[in-house]
Amino acid sequence: MTDAPKLFGLPPGVDFPRALLDGLAAHMEDAPPEAMARVELWVNTQRMRRRLHELLAEGSPRLWPRIRLITDLARHPVLADLPPPVPPLRRRLELAQLVAALLDRAPDLAPRSALFDLADSLAALMDEMQAEGVAPQTLHDLDVGNLSAHWARARAFVTLVEEYLGPEMDQNPGAGARQRIAVERLAAQWRSDPPDHPVIVAGSTGSRGATALFMAAVARLPQGAVVLPGYDFDMPPPVWAGLNDALAAEDHPQYRFRRIMDMLDSGPDAVRPWPAAPAPPSRERNRLVSLALRPAPVTDQWLQEGPALPPMAPATQDLTLVEAPSPRAEASAIALILREAVETGTRAALITPDRMLTRQVTAALDRWGIRPDDSAGLPLPLSPPGRFLRQVAALFGQPLTVGALLALLKHPLAASGGGARGPHLLWTRELELHLRRHGPAFPDGAALRDWAGGGPQDGRANWADWLADTLDGLDRAGTVPLTAHVARHLSLTERLAAGPGGADTGALWTGTAGEQARAACDALMAEAAAGGEMSPADYTDLLYSVLQDGEVRDAIAPHPDVMIWGTLEARVQGADLVILAGLNEGSWPAMPTPDPWLNRQMRAQAGLLLPERQIGLAAHDFQQAIAAPRVVLTRAIRDAEAQTVPARWLNRLTNLMAGLPGPGGPDALQAMRDRGQRWLDMAAALDRPDHTVPRAPRPAPRPPVADRPGGLSVTGVERLIRDPYAVYARYILRLRPLDPLEQEADAPLRGTILHKVLEAFLDQPIEPDPAQAQARLMALTDAVLQDHAPWPAARVLWRARMARAAPDFIAGEIARQAQARCLARERDGRVTLPDGFTLSAQADRIDQRGDGGLVVYDYKTGTPPTLKTMELFDKQLLLEACIAERGGFQDIAAAPVDHVAYIGLGNPPKTVMNPLENDLTTQTWDDLVRLVARYGDREQGYTARARVQRREDVTDYDLLSRRGEWDETDAPEPQEVGE
Repeated sequence: MTDAPKLFGLPPGVDFPRALLDGLAAHMEDAPPEAMARVELWVNTQRMRRRLHELLAEGSPRLWPRIRLITDLARHPVLADLPPPVPPLRRRLELAQLVAALLDRAPDLAPRSALFDLADSLAALMDEMQAEGVAPQTLHDLDVGNLSAHWARARAFVTLVEEYLGPEMDQNPGAGARQRIAVERLAAQWRSDPPDHPVIVAGSTGSRGATALFMAAVARLPQGAVVLPGYDFDMPPPVWAGLNDALAAEDHPQYRFRRIMDMLDSGPDAVRPWPAAPAPPSRERNRLVSLALRPAPVTDQWLQEGPALPPMAPATQDLTLVEAPSPRAEASAIALILREAVETGTRAALITPDRMLTRQVTAALDRWGIRPDDSAGLPLPLSPPGRFLRQVAALFGQPLTVGALLALLKHPLAASGGGARGPHLLWTRELELHLRRHGPAFPDGAALRDWAGGGPQDGRANWADWLADTLDGLDRAGTVPLTAHVARHLSLTERLAAGPGGADTGALWTGTAGEQARAACDALMAEAAAGGEMSPADYTDLLYSVLQDGEVRDAIAPHPDVMIWGTLEARVQGADLVILAGLNEGSWPAMPTPDPWLNRQMRAQAGLLLPERQIGLAAHDFQQAIAAPRVVLTRAIRDAEAQTVPARWLNRLTNLMAGLPGPGGPDALQAMRDRGQRWLDMAAALDRPDHTVPRAPRPAPRPPVADRPGGLSVTGVERLIRDPYAVYARYILRLRPLDPLEQEADAPLRGTILHKVLEAFLDQPIEPDPAQAQARLMALTDAVLQDHAPWPAARVLWRARMARAAPDFIAGEIARQAQARCLARERDGRVTLPDGFTLSAQADRIDQRGDGGLVVYDYKTGTPPTLKTMELFDKQLLLEACIAERGGFQDIAAAPVDHVAYIGLGNPPKTVMNPLENDLTTQTWDDLVRLVARYGDREQGYTARARVQRREDVTDYDLLSRRGEWDETDAPEPQEVGE
């Protein structure tokens, strides 16, 4: 070996894979052809290797070098004596068992729900310790200072690492540990017997300890070389010298190169340009970006070196800055830029870590039929089989809700085998309508069979039997071994995918997504024995984390010149146009992942990676990508919640340019923004309609008199007074709101249930002892709630409401029964007006006094209306009194109504009695006659929201009337309809 390390660099902006091969060819120009086949080339990513293969295939026929991945070191033959590596899933499960045992012994350390998160975090810490060569004893030797209380809790978990790895970390070596062992063995071997062929490491920054050791070992080989990507040749030596403190400089893009120099006892002068390296697209831009990204302690160099920069206009003429008002506008502008690239034949790449933004851009490109080549693909949990597996797993240990059942049945993989998909969808739709209207809130096998028995005999009975047999009993699933969870889950999923009578698994495991989902499930089954026992909720979380490791690439061929890359792939760029998107803090760079075990200072003491490492890597990716031939920088000024903060690198660049009027910085920055505004204006114009659509007026439809309702209930009359348009929509258009997907514990249902309680209570004479009466009332309340309210929390709240109202209700009921006897409860009534209009009602209760006068009651679980409100709007009881005085209630003779009253069961309980003074019932009847006559005139329209109680109230027909385009201050506009 030699003491003169060979370090080379390629500047930002250079097509790294192409330049690497060109330089290698230039170096091997005088060597025989077979010499190229002996070159051993180590690269850091699969995409880098794939790009090198593509470039070699495009060139002239020749022998290729051996291209390997650095991660393949974990499988190097030098490790033949070691046992096979522990699969990551097994390691996760084994650690979860250790954490679970610790939490059983000390439940106060962490909640049980954090089990797998803690296991994953410990697994990551363990891999890092092995890769960085940090022994568990190092953690015990840390100076924790004032953190003793926190460290005492954390140490209980960290001790598990030592228990799992052993004091010398020689137990259960993972991929990181094997890679480091391979590097150490190769380095020792090469000291005495170096390779007789070229060995090159290219494209890696050496951010991990094992990789940095490998790069240092290769650089010292007689025929070794390390080619650094995006090396900043413009950074002066004093700045390099200042990158000596990880705590202060870890987030700088060039820090990792300084670390490698230190390992080789060399400095920046040891890094030479790679042979035949082309010039970057813009040296002036590289100088500008290099100065902008100087470490924070030396940004005063902006004032010293900034004025000496060349004119900014040429350096930034190919830079565009898009500052969009929203993420949607940002995505639209990016899509337009990519579309133009397609039209001009420009190879373009979108680089961003924001996956939501990439999905928005992909959707926007679909407008023109452009499908980008997305390197990340679709996360497996979001693919059809991934979603189906997750939906089925969520059924265990939980009551089956209507929403969960319908989402499962409507999934495209449900009943996808045996040709049963058509009838399956038909019956699913009919079952949905039934469950929406009639419930129950938690359907079971009996409810499904009852529905099928009430319909036509078209095969739905067999379908309901299959569904009931498949789903019954899932809510009783409890804690079982992981092997049982996986077997039961896969069996149920395959049965649901096959459909009734299906002999196969339908389309569950077909296609790329199905094959990957099958592989993930097989891996889980293979390692399930290490998982121990777990609850259904823990299994659901575990399944999601297992699926999260997979990605699905679309089988449809994407456009060859439109790519979506992650930030790491900026090093592999071969694009003429690069769009750096999502340049906001928290997105690019992302916030460092919280570490529950060690803070920054403790990590630095232990020799572990600092949280700023990811920021430094992202900064390096940014520095490389912004040096491309043409670059568009984009960000959204606001997201869905608040104002955003520009990415620190973009902020530095714009601030530097704005403060350098000498080289023309402010003008160049404004030119960048003007170019970006052009794309924003085009995107806005694209979404702008060709003509302005006038806003809808406040409707007051006037249908023919013959189509108007010939009768209404008393509540319908109230609706006619407050919101006539609702009567038009409900009774003339016959539009009824769709029943909610899931029955909720809402106020109307509460009223219905408490009415049932009172009806059952009043079926028997009231006890003289109020305590006994209250005890019977509460016992009935419990029984009715148990039968009709399947929500435990609602039962508790509604029972408490009844308990608060019970003393006042019983006392009032004793007084009411002393004054009158009950004639009827829940009694229907009907009368006809002189013009033939029918008024109907169902009275909660009608009593008769000793003098023959009637009393009409209505139970209110909310707040009863005031007397004034009853006279003007809420006329339910007054209209029921009118019906009673005219003998309209069945089996109750006409008689004067002494008074009406609302019996409130709210908080506090309140009874509102209306004595019907000043001949109020006659006045109410006359008002009704006039109201009905008015709507018997074709000129009278049904005005929307004529007298709603509160402007913020939402009605069932607000969308139909296009409320929002108008409000209650607008005059209604009559509309002739029904001609």
